[in-house]
Amino acid sequence: MTATGRDPGLQPERTRLAWRRTTLSATVVALLAVRQALHSGATPGALVAVALSTLAWLGFLLVAHRRVVALGTARPPALAPRGALTAALCTVALAAFAAAMLF
Repeated sequence: MTATGRDPGLQPERTRLAWRRTTLSATVVALLAVRQALHSGATPGALVAVALSTLAWLGFLLVAHRRVVALGTARPPALAPRGALTAALCTVALAAFAAAMLF
């Protein structure tokens, strides 16, 4: 490996797998939110929380998909600050909406 380059194979693959695991975790959280809302009765507040959770999940899914595709190139670019912020906000939003459904 040169001083200016990086491992073109393993590091992007590990990062791609991490994005996939995180997307799977976000999917499980969103599905558990739907299950909780349906189990406790479909109140208007629960339906709003489910809708917002779904939007947050879709936002995270979009960021993750774009990143996984970008990691498939020979020299993947760094994650843009906007993408990192969007992923973080979607994660926090999923947690907040899940907590809101419990109360």
